[in-house]
Amino acid sequence: LDLQTIALHAGYEKNSEGSMAVPIYQTTAYEFRDIQHAADRFTLKDVGNIYTRLTNPTTDVFEKRFAEIEGGEAAIATSSGMSAIFFAIVNAAQAGDNIVCARQLYGGSLTLNTHTLKRFGIEARFFDVHDMNALESLIDEKTKIIFFESLTNPSIDVADIKAITAIADKHGILSVVDNTVATPFICRPFEHGADITVHSTSKYTTGQGLAIGGILVERKNLVEKLRANPRYEHFNEPDASYHGLVYVDVAFPPFTLRARFSLLRDLGAVPSPFNSWLFIQGMETLSLRMREHSKNALELAEFLESHPKVKKVNYPGLKSNSNYTNARKYFLEGACSGLLSFEVETFEDAEKIVNATKIYSLVANIGDSKSIITHPASTTHQQLNEDELKACGVPAGLIRISCGLESSRDLIADMKQALEA
Repeated sequence: LDLQTIALHAGYEKNSEGSMAVPIYQTTAYEFRDIQHAADRFTLKDVGNIYTRLTNPTTDVFEKRFAEIEGGEAAIATSSGMSAIFFAIVNAAQAGDNIVCARQLYGGSLTLNTHTLKRFGIEARFFDVHDMNALESLIDEKTKIIFFESLTNPSIDVADIKAITAIADKHGILSVVDNTVATPFICRPFEHGADITVHSTSKYTTGQGLAIGGILVERKNLVEKLRANPRYEHFNEPDASYHGLVYVDVAFPPFTLRARFSLLRDLGAVPSPFNSWLFIQGMETLSLRMREHSKNALELAEFLESHPKVKKVNYPGLKSNSNYTNARKYFLEGACSGLLSFEVETFEDAEKIVNATKIYSLVANIGDSKSIITHPASTTHQQLNEDELKACGVPAGLIRISCGLESSRDLIADMKQALEA
C-alpha cells in the first residue's frame, strides 16, 4: 500500500459498532476476567491491556500506524518529543557511558544531552553533521548512541544518513535519528540504515498545535544488532525487574518492549488517549500538508535569497544551498519540509523584522498550519553561550520560519514589508 493509504487505515480493525473513526478509550485501567487472567497479562502469556501507563487501545492504533508509515517494526508513544529522545538514550546507555551527538540540534536536545544527561552520568560528545572523521574519532567502547537529526532545526542542514549509519554499524552502535522536521513522508531513515527514529508529534503530526506528544520507532529486525552485542548487555541478560525477561529472546521488538516495560512503567511519560486520537487525525492529512508546507517554504526561500537585506538563506530546496545534494539523495519528491531560516546582519535587524511581521506569529513551535517566526538565539537556544551558538549554526541575526498553509503570496508580501519597515 502507498503511504497515504497506510496513514488512513493501518493499525485499526473496526469494532463491533463499525465505527469509522478510531474510538477514544479514555480510561485509566482495564478489568480482568479472573486472577489467572490478570496473572497471565502481567507475565506476557496473554498480551493485552493492564493499565494506560503501559498500553491503551487508542494509543495502540497510533503506534502501529506511525510505525508502518515510518517503515519500522514497532513504536512507543510518549508524552512529548523530549521524552521520546530521553527514552531512546537511556534505553541504551547508563552511568559511565557516552553518546555521540550532532552539534546541529534543536536547543532542547542540546540542553538535555549537554547538561541533564550529565547528572545521570552519561557524557555527550559532539560532532559536526558534515564531518565524518570527527564523528568516528569520538567513539570508544562506552559509546551507546549516535544521535542526529535528518533535517536540523534551526540550522536547516541535511545529514548524510548513510555515512553516519555506516559508522554506527561498523562499531555496533545504535543510530538514532530525530525525523521530526522531515516526517516519514519526506525522509525514510530506516531505508538508509538508521536503527531508531524519534519524533515530536507536537509538530507536523498534529499539524495545528493541538497536543504535546512524541514517538519512538524501532526498525525491523533490530534484534539482530542487539543480540550478543557487548555494548548492550542489558538486552541479553535477565531483567530482574520483570521476571527475568531476556529482551532479545522474546517474540517482540526488543528496543520498544524494554522502553515500555522499563521506562514507561517506571517514569510514566505516556500520552493521554485523547492526544493519541488527535495525532491519528493529523496523520490522515500529513502527506498532503507536507507537500504544501514545502511548496510555501521554497517560494519564501527564493524570495528571501533575492532580497538585499538577507545575508544567507538556509533551505535545502534551493539549488544554491550546500545541503541541496543531500536533500536530493534523502528527501522524497523534491519536498524539503516547511522549516527554513535566514540570516540578517545584526540582532537588532532581526528584532525589527520579527516584530514587524503581521501574519507570522512569534511562537516557540514549528509544524503548525499557521506560519511561525522565531529568533532562536533569544528563545530556543538562549541557554547557549556565543561559541556554542556559532557551533550549532545559530548566529545572533538568524531568524527561523515555520511556513504554514497560508497563501504563499501573502507570506511573501508580509515578509517583504517587515524587511523594509
